[in-house]
Amino acid sequence: MYFCSNFKFLRKRKKRSQEEVASGLGIKRSSVNNYENEYAFPGIDSLPAISRYFGISIDFLINEDLSLMSESKLRELELGHDVYIKGSKLRILATTIDSANRENVELVSHKARAGYTAGYNDPEFISALPTFQLPFLSKERKYRTFQISGDSMLPIPDKSFVTAQYLENWNEIKDGYAYILLTQDDGIVFKVVYNHIKSQKKLLLKSLNFVYEPYEVNIGDIKEVWEFVNYISTQMPEPVQNKEEEVNKSVTLIQEEMRKIAEVLQRKPQTLLKRKPHVR
Repeated sequence: MYFCSNFKFLRKRKKRSQEEVASGLGIKRSSVNNYENEYAFPGIDSLPAISRYFGISIDFLINEDLSLMSESKLRELELGHDVYIKGSKLRILATTIDSANRENVELVSHKARAGYTAGYNDPEFISALPTFQLPFLSKERKYRTFQISGDSMLPIPDKSFVTAQYLENWNEIKDGYAYILLTQDDGIVFKVVYNHIKSQKKLLLKSLNFVYEPYEVNIGDIKEVWEFVNYISTQMPEPVQNKEEEVNKSVTLIQEEMRKIAEVLQRKPQTLLKRKPHVR
């Protein structure tokens, strides 16, 4: 256990005296001294306050030697990024249940999208959403349905209802799988995701519609992640075009353009011979 050495390390990192830390935590200076010299340990009730004061999760305070970490890693911990990704930082997911004590599937319609960005963790807002049950979904998971907007995920049509399961540990995001993400700037987005958390602290988002360019999102700008399960639509998907037919059409067009260019090049020397020389 590294609590005592970490406590002293973090106090010095913040360039604060024992008196200042004691005042900030609302404890005696002697308690701080006892912690740092391993004469005493804080009670369970005191650990959350110490965690908030230093900006480090309880798990890291106790189980990791912070003095061996790089400056960049320490900054990430203090920002809360790593613990949030791993799910060890408590997240309050507002949810609803039916009369049989079963988790409801809440519906976030197109009209509720803007409100969801601000009220996603507000029990009152979530309880006002329409709810339903899908008997083929696992009772061990939490699901929510979002109505998507736009054509970026064609052949999944605009206004389709996408059902997804809540993902707490973002390290479990799988490359090439589709997810609903609640983001700080763009609100609800539905994309194919590539996990760059460990290397860059980012997610790469791609659309099924190749017209839209991929883009990256910092994990600090993400509020929720939901893994795609299925979708419901009132529209028939667009027919898949025959790839061989597309290639043949492209080749035919290229051949036609080449023929026209060849004809122009063949006529050009004759045109030059008919021109009169320029006399000064």
